Parts: sequence; structure tokens; C-alpha cells
Amino acid sequence: MLGKVLTFEIEWFDKESNSTAAICSRLATEASKVRSLICDRLALLAQVLSGATLAVILGLSLAWRLASLIIALQPLIIGCFYARGVLMKSMSKKVATAQNKSSDLASEAVVNHRTITAFSSQDKIMELFEDAQKDPRSESQKQSWYAGSGLFVSQFLTAANAGLIFWYGGRLLYHGQISYKHLFQTFFILVTTGRVIAEAGSMTSDLSKGIDAIKSVLVILERKSKMEPDRSDGIKPQNINGYVELKEVDFAYPTRPRQVIFTCLNLKVEAGKSLALVGQSGSGKSTIIGLIERFYDPLKGSVEIDGVNIKMYNLRALRSHIGLVSQEPTLFAGTIHENIACGRKNATEAEIIEAATIANAHEFISCMEDGYQTYCGERGVQLSGGQKQRIAIARAILKNPAILLLDEATSALDYRSKSHVQEATEKMMVHRTCILIAHTLSTIQNVDSIIVIENGRVVEEGTHGELLSKGEKGAYCSLLRLQNNETVEMTTPKINM
Repeated sequence: MLGKVLTFEIEWFDKESNSTAAICSRLATEASKVRSLICDRLALLAQVLSGATLAVILGLSLAWRLASLIIALQPLIIGCFYARGVLMKSMSKKVATAQNKSSDLASEAVVNHRTITAFSSQDKIMELFEDAQKDPRSESQKQSWYAGSGLFVSQFLTAANAGLIFWYGGRLLYHGQISYKHLFQTFFILVTTGRVIAEAGSMTSDLSKGIDAIKSVLVILERKSKMEPDRSDGIKPQNINGYVELKEVDFAYPTRPRQVIFTCLNLKVEAGKSLALVGQSGSGKSTIIGLIERFYDPLKGSVEIDGVNIKMYNLRALRSHIGLVSQEPTLFAGTIHENIACGRKNATEAEIIEAATIANAHEFISCMEDGYQTYCGERGVQLSGGQKQRIAIARAILKNPAILLLDEATSALDYRSKSHVQEATEKMMVHRTCILIAHTLSTIQNVDSIIVIENGRVVEEGTHGELLSKGEKGAYCSLLRLQNNETVEMTTPKINM
């Protein structure tokens, strides 16, 4: 199920019903329910059916008169045990539901214990917890009355059934129509079978849940991805030059079909050249990166690499030649060595160190106590932003891609970290096609071409010098002036009068 999910296109994950939490819940619960249904519940049903059939045959062959009475009373016996099982399950479920609020509060308190300790709010949290326990306490007391009454009736009828059976069995013994041995054999065979049937019946809700889980799992297993990553007839290039072109592209995100991002967008990057995309937030810069990676397909037009529509490529083979360093780099809960090694299978130790050196990461990694075996923590929380970014760059360098995509790799870093990351990215850009999204315009002055995008359209294109020559009315100059004003405001000290 997990393997199938990982083949789906990004569009599928954008839907609210397929959020990260929902998918993790399905993997954790529904797959387990299917296993439980097939392995446990169906096995129990087979056991109950075979056991009940054998019990009836044995009972009638040993003492048919007594067996007939017990069989006639079986619905009552089964009903008593079934009611008791369902009642106990229902009670525990309702109490658990009532305790959700207090459980959520306790969970939040444990997660945020540093903040609680800092503000000495332990007493306040305990007061809130006590208040949250009032409803569960009253619900538990109410349920205990229902459960006590139901269990009393169930136990009474069970004992009454046994009393009636032994009374009738005694009459048969008195008249010599049955032996002591057959009396007890028939009683235990049929009464015990009734309990087993009742226990199986109490799991009818589990069966329905299991059936629903099977439907949900089969929907995933039988679904075919719109972008099959391993098309057998797709082109598998050994090497690519890196010529990228977007032709007459129209695009809108599937989750927001009415909000058109691009209309007849044309963009071209020569092989081995660098291109910077600049513009205000929401203009469509990151969307271009997504189209080149084929996270999405355009509504109209085409995205081509080396003159071939990317839909014709084997997607996994194509992406092996594309490197991506995003604004928020994703590190996995492993060591630094393992995270860099994700860039390419079977990479040697020397290649990993070389990639880290080019990315300006080897120095800080070597200074750590465990070096490359340093644990990054979940999502890299043990590392700073600049360190995570340089590790992500090292991972991309190890991949040695023909096309490099940089999505605002330095926007959220301090000046010192930004200079290290900027130096690393400049080393990466040599002899490969590079498309970068720039937040700080001073970092892109040396690229081969700059494109200014506004509202999904290319409004200006040229080198840094060519765009500046257009004067203050130009879009690039306006962005540069606005950014310089913001920098001055941030660095000018405010004097309180």
C-alpha cells in the first residue's frame, strides 16, 4: 500500500482527503484492519461455523431430547453473551470519547512542557485538566449504571438457562431416558458453543469496519497514477544536455482550477546556461519549477527538455538528471552521511565528502563530535537553517544533475549562512543548466539571464546590466529599488523621542 502511494502524482496529495495525516492514518489503521479481518476474523468465523455444526451433530447423537431443548434456548444464550460483549465495548468507547478532551490537553501539555515550565503554569494546567475530567467522570458514572443493569440481566438469564437445562436433564435422568455422562457431555458441548457464537457475533462491528477498510485499501491499490513513474515505453536518457523550454503553457492548479497561473507562457533556457526567475510572491516562479520537475502537467502547451516533451520520458529516469534544492530543505531522521547519500545510490565515502566540500559543508560537519554520523533529528531539527541548506546542496551535488533547480535557497538565512550557501550554489552552477528563483536580487547579478514574472507573464528578460539600462520604469529596477528601500529601513536604527 505504501509502495503504491509513493507512485502517485503530486496532484493526488494536494486533495484535502489525501493529506499527510490522513494517509498516515490509513497506513496505520486500515492496512491493519484488513490483516485482522482476513487473518483473525474470517478464521474465527470458520471456526464458529465448523464448531457449531459439529456440536449440534454430537449433541443430537448423545441425547436428542436434551439437545433439542438446549438448541431451542441457544438464541437466548447467544443473546445474553452477545449483549454483554456489545455492552462492554460500547461502554468503553463512550468513556474514551468523553475523555478525548482531557487526553488532548494532557498531550499538548507534555509536548509544550518547556513553555509550561518557563511560565510556571503547572497549577493552571492541572486546574484545566480537572475541569476537563468532569464530563468523563459523569459519563462513566452514567454508563456504569447501564452496564450494571445490562450485565445483571445477562448473568441472570445465563444462570436461568443453566437451571432450566439441568431441571429438564434431571427429569430425563429420573425416567431413565439419559445417563449422567451424556447429560454433562451434551450440556458442555452445546452451551460452550453458544458462548463461542456469541463472542463471534459481538465482532460484527469489527467485520463491517474491516470491509470498509478493504474498500479503502483497494481504492488505493487499484488506482493508476496519472504520471506513471516507470513507463516501460518511456524514453530513458543516459545523458541529457539540459536545454529547457516551455511553449505556450497554460496552467492552473487542480485544486484551484478557476485561478489561472499561466496563460501562453513561453520560456527558454539554453543548455549549460543559468536563468534567474524574479518577481513578487504568487507570480508563478515556484510553479515553473514544479512543471519542469513534472509535479504537474500544463493544461495546454508543453514543457520540453532537449526538444522532447517531458511526457515522453520515463519519469524516474528523467528526474535522475534533475536536482532540486528547495527553500525549506527536507532532511530525513538519520545521520548527515545518510542524508547526503540519498543523492545517489552506491555513492562512495570519498564522493560524499567531496560533495560536502563543494557545498561548504565539510568544515562544520568535521567540527561536530560524531562528524558525518551526527544524527540530524526529525526533519533536521538538530541542525541550523544554513547547515540544513548546505547538506541539501551536497545531496544535489552528489546526484550530479544536468539540470539544477534552486528555489530561493538563501531567503530565510542570516548573512553569514547566506554567504556560505551562495558560494556553494555558485560552485554547483558551473557547466550545467541552472534555473534559480531569487528572493535577494543581489545574488543573481552574475547569471546568464534574468526573467521578471508578473501575474504569470514574462514582462522583462535580459542580463542584470541590460535590465538596469531600461531605467527606473522597468519592472526589474522597481523590484531592486523596493528591495533596497526595505534593506535601508531594516538597518536604520529607530530613535525614541
